[in-house]
Amino acid sequence: MLTLGPDDILLGRHADSWQTALDSAAEALVEAGLVEAEYRDGLHAREAQSSTFLGNAIAIPHGTPESRQFVKQTGVRVLQFPQGVKWHDGQLVHVLVTIAAQNDEHLDILRQLTHVLDREGVSEQLANASSAADVARLLSKTVVEPRLDADTLCVNFPARDPQELALAAAARLRQSGCVDNSFITAIASAQPTWLGKGLWLASSSQGVNQPALGVATPAEQALQSDGHSVHALFCLATQGDAHRPLLEQLMALLDTGASDTLLKSSSAQLLAQLAGETASTQTRRVRVLNPHGLHARPAKQLVQVARAQSIAINVRLEEGSATPVSAASLTKVIGLGARRGQWLVLSAEGEQASSSLEAVAEAVESGLGEKVTPFDGGFGSTQEASTSTPAVEPLAADTPHTGVAASPGLAIAPVFVIRPMQFEYAEHASDAEHEIKRLDSALKEGAAQLHTLVHNAPGGEVADILSMHEEMLDDPELHHAATDAIREGRSAEAGWWDAIETAAHAQEMLADRLLAERAADLRDVGRRVLGVLCDVTLPEPPDHPYILVMDDIGPSDVARLDTSRVRGLLTVRGGATAHSAILARALGIPAVVGAGQAVMALNNASMMILDGDRGRVTTQPSEERLQRAEQQLLDQQQREADAWESRFEIAQTRDGHRVEVAANLGNTAHAADAVERGAEGVGLLRTEFLFMAYASAPDLATQIGEYRQAIEALEGRPLVARTLDVGGDKPLPYWPVPQEDNPFLGLRGIRLALTQPEVLETQLRALLMASKDSPLRIMLPMVKDIAEFRAVKVIYDRLLQEIPTSQRATDVQLGVMIEIPSSALLAPSLAAEVDFFSVGTNDLTQYTLAIDRGHPELSAQADGLHPAVLRLIQMTVAAAHTQGKWVGVCGELASDAVAIPVLVGLGVDELSVSARQIPLVKARLREFDFADAQASAQLALSQATSDEVRDALETR
Repeated sequence: MLTLGPDDILLGRHADSWQTALDSAAEALVEAGLVEAEYRDGLHAREAQSSTFLGNAIAIPHGTPESRQFVKQTGVRVLQFPQGVKWHDGQLVHVLVTIAAQNDEHLDILRQLTHVLDREGVSEQLANASSAADVARLLSKTVVEPRLDADTLCVNFPARDPQELALAAAARLRQSGCVDNSFITAIASAQPTWLGKGLWLASSSQGVNQPALGVATPAEQALQSDGHSVHALFCLATQGDAHRPLLEQLMALLDTGASDTLLKSSSAQLLAQLAGETASTQTRRVRVLNPHGLHARPAKQLVQVARAQSIAINVRLEEGSATPVSAASLTKVIGLGARRGQWLVLSAEGEQASSSLEAVAEAVESGLGEKVTPFDGGFGSTQEASTSTPAVEPLAADTPHTGVAASPGLAIAPVFVIRPMQFEYAEHASDAEHEIKRLDSALKEGAAQLHTLVHNAPGGEVADILSMHEEMLDDPELHHAATDAIREGRSAEAGWWDAIETAAHAQEMLADRLLAERAADLRDVGRRVLGVLCDVTLPEPPDHPYILVMDDIGPSDVARLDTSRVRGLLTVRGGATAHSAILARALGIPAVVGAGQAVMALNNASMMILDGDRGRVTTQPSEERLQRAEQQLLDQQQREADAWESRFEIAQTRDGHRVEVAANLGNTAHAADAVERGAEGVGLLRTEFLFMAYASAPDLATQIGEYRQAIEALEGRPLVARTLDVGGDKPLPYWPVPQEDNPFLGLRGIRLALTQPEVLETQLRALLMASKDSPLRIMLPMVKDIAEFRAVKVIYDRLLQEIPTSQRATDVQLGVMIEIPSSALLAPSLAAEVDFFSVGTNDLTQYTLAIDRGHPELSAQADGLHPAVLRLIQMTVAAAHTQGKWVGVCGELASDAVAIPVLVGLGVDELSVSARQIPLVKARLREFDFADAQASAQLALSQATSDEVRDALETR
C-alpha cells in the first residue's frame, strides 16, 4: 500500500535532461537506504525497454527484475520538477514516483496511481504544489474496490421466498469477509424490494467492511412472491459512493429486461450477464502469463493492440470481478491489477469481433513484449456468453458516425450513457381517492423540483422552458383527464401517463415539427411525476468530464447538467430546432442529436470525439485521430480566448472589407449580454417571446416597455425587430388557428398577422415609439411577394404620419425576411420598395430542399451550403445592391465557420448570430481577404451538392 510521508517527497528539483532526472531519483533512493547504488543502472535499463511515463505529467521509473537484488527495502521517493523534464518519449514530466520494489509491490502502487490519471488539472497542481503535504494529497488515495465475483454468488439456492434468498446472499458476503453479522441482522429485519422484471433488492450499510454485491438465484424457476416473479435477488453492501459501480451494473441488467435468463445460470454465466455480455457478445478467455502480471509495460502493449482493432474491446478478470473495462484505456487495464495465472475475459461485438479478440488474446499469450512461460493446460478456450438478450449493433470504432449538428464545438471525453428510465407499476387500483391523493402529492413534488431547477437554471432559455413545464403541471385539463381515468379504475401512474400520452399525441397529430417537440416537453414533465410516483431516479453522473448520451435530453435534464463536467451532448432523437439543441447552444455545449439508436449501445467510459459543427461522433478513436482532435481542441480554445480579447474590434475582413456582426435574440433581457460579447447591434429580435408570455395580446404600454429594455442596452446600436411570427406551428392560446395539414405552408408569419391588422398595428406603433432617438429596423417574416409587403406598408406609412416625429424613431427602415424561394426569385421587385433584406437561412433551406430540418432522418441533409440555397442568396444580394439596399443573414449559416467566407463573398453586409458566437464570427472574418471570400463563393456555386461544397471549401 502506497503511503507517503514528508520525507518521501522532494520538492523543487531541476534537471536538464531525463537522464539527469533519473540519476537524481536513484540518488534519492540510495540516500533513503532503500537501494544500493547499482540500482541506478536498473532504472536506466528499464527506461531503455520502454517509457515509464504514465500520464498527467507523472513517470514511474523502477528497476528491471535483474536489479531487484539491489533493493534493500520496498519504498518510493517522489521528486517534483516544477519546470518540467522532457522525457525520452516527448512527454513533459513534472513528477517522478521512483519505485524500489523487491517483488510485485509496485503493481499495487500503480493501481493506486491510476486514479490520478483520470483527473483533469492534476499535472498543473503537481507542478505548482508548494508543500510535500499537497503532493501527498494529490498522489495518495485509498482505493476501495467494490466486490462482485464468484465468491459473492449463490446460484440455484432452494429458497421459498425473496427473504430466504436475501439471507443466503448476505451469508455469502459474510463468508467473503465483506460484511459482519450486523449486516445479516439488518438484511433479516427488512423485506426485499421488488425492482421489476423478476429482480429483487436487499441492501444495508451496517457492518460493511468492503462494498459488495451478493447475488442469489432460486432453484425453483416458477418462484413467486406477492404476485411477482423471483428470478434473482441482489444483496448490496453499501459504503459511501464506492458501491456505485455495482449499482450501474445492476441498472444495466434491469435495462436488458431478460432476467429470466439468470435462472439456472452457472456462476460464470451469471458473471458474464452482470458484465453486460449479451447473446451478440463474443468472448475470449486468456491467461496472464507475465511473471509480474499486467504492470505498466505489458499493460501498455495490450492497450496498443486493442486500439489497433477496428472495434472496441473490453476486458475483465474472470475470477476477480464482473466489472469490464475498456482494453484501450491504460489506466483501466493497470487498475485491474491482474497477476500471473489469472484469467482475463475479453469481449467485443460486431463483424470483426472474432478476429479482433483473437489478435488481443494472441498478444497476451505471447507475453506482451516480455518473455513468458505457459501454465500447464494451455491458454484456455473461446467461450461465448449465453443469454437471449438482443443488442443494438454498436458504432464501429474509430469511424465517424453522422447525426445532426445541433450546437457547435468539439468535445473529447469518455461517454456517460443514461438509458431511458423504466417504470414498473400496476395498471389498475381499487381505491380511487387514495390514488388521486398520491397523484396530487406527486404533482406538488414535481412542481417543487421544477421550481428549484428554475431558480438554479443556467441561462435564460433553460429557465424559460422549465417555467413552461411548471405551467404544464398546473394544466387543469391534464389533471382532469388523469383523475377521470383513476376514477374509472386506473392507478395513479397509469391514469397520469394516459393523460400525458393523449395530450402529446394530439399535438403530434398536427403534423408539425415544433409542436412535436413540445410533445416531447409534455412527456418530460410526465416522466418527472411518474418518477416521483414510482420512486425512480436517474443514476449519478461520474465526477470527471464526460459526454452525456441519452435517448433525448429535455430541459430538466439540461438544468441538472454540471457544465463544468459535461463536455458534449449526444442523443438518439431530436432535430436542430429541438429544445435539447436550443438549450445546448444557449449553454455553449457542443451537441449532436438524432444520431440513432446505436449510440445507446456505447459502453460507459469509452472515449469519444464529438464534433458539433459537422454533426459527427467517433467512438474509440485511434491514437492518431485522438491526437489530431486534441490539437484541434487546443487550437479552438486558443481561438476562443483570442476572439474574446478582440471582441470589441470592428468586424471586417483582413483587408478591411466591412461586415457588421449582430446578435440574434429571443428576449430583450439578453441585449446587454450581447453588447458585452461585442455585438454591433441586434440583427434579429424574435418578438414572439412577449406575446407568448401573456394570456392575451400585450397592450401598447407593455410592448413599449419591453422593447425599450433592449434599445437602452444597445446604446445607439441598431435594432432589427421581427414582427410577430406565429402560426399553426407556434400557436398563441388567444389567437386560435384552424388545424392545418401542413402548418409550414399555412397561416403563419405575416400572413397570419394580416388577418388581425389591429394587433400588427399595435406592435408597429410600440416599436416606433420605443425606439425614439435610436436606429430601428422592422422586419416582416414569411413574405412571399410584394403584395404582402405593400399591405403592411400602408399601416406603417399611416403610423409615421400619425405619431409626431418627437415621439417616435426617425432613423427607421422597413424590410423583409427572405425565407421563401419565391421572395428570393422576386428579389428585384421587392428590392425596389423595401429598405433591406435579411435572409433566414433555416427556413429558406428547408423550403428550397423540401426537407423538414427537424426530421430525424433527413435533417442532416438540410444544409444551408447547398448550392441551390446559395444561388438564391446570390440573387437576393444582387437585387438589393442594385437598389442600394443592404442584406443580412440571420440563420444558423451565419455562424458556420466554413460558410462565413462564402456569405461574405456573395456580398452579404451583415451576419446576425447567437450572442455566444459573436467573438468567434468576428475573429473568423479577420482570417481572410475579401478577394479570398469571393473566390470561395464562386467555388461553392460551381458545386452540385452541399457535401461537395463543404469538401471543396475544406480542401481549398
